[in-house]
Amino acid sequence: MPAVDVTRFNGAMGQDDKVASATLDVAAPANRIFELIADPAQQPRWDGNDNLAEAAEGQRVHGVGDVFLMTISQGGVRENHVEEFEEGRLIAWRPSEPGSPPPGHLWRWELTPVDDAHTRVTHTYDWSRLSDEKRMVRARATGEDALMSSLRGLATLAEGA
Repeated sequence: MPAVDVTRFNGAMGQDDKVASATLDVAAPANRIFELIADPAQQPRWDGNDNLAEAAEGQRVHGVGDVFLMTISQGGVRENHVEEFEEGRLIAWRPSEPGSPPPGHLWRWELTPVDDAHTRVTHTYDWSRLSDEKRMVRARATGEDALMSSLRGLATLAEGA
């Protein structure tokens, strides 16, 4: 079964529509998909926002409080502070400039097994707590289409593994 777009949402969940979310059913087990998300070195392979350039090997996330480094396509480095984690099911982080507190946006991935070979994956971008004015334009531009693009890239890799 190929990936199927089951839910598309971009709207009134968050303060002033500052939460975008998309969901896709993927023909792969949750643990395979989760490994592609929890290993930062894999993330540029499926990034649909054209924002991630590379991450060093050996940064696999294991819990809340972990921090992983990612080089973005514009050349800067981001520290990603893991705030939510349940092995195989949930991971969420807030990016920041190195050595600075996160400015408030959150990337979340939720995996719900449908059966042994299929998983419903929800990707959410929440910028309701974003405080950095310089990031507002990009935040407003990151909606359902960008999230679905990442979901489709993730599905292609997971289904082909």
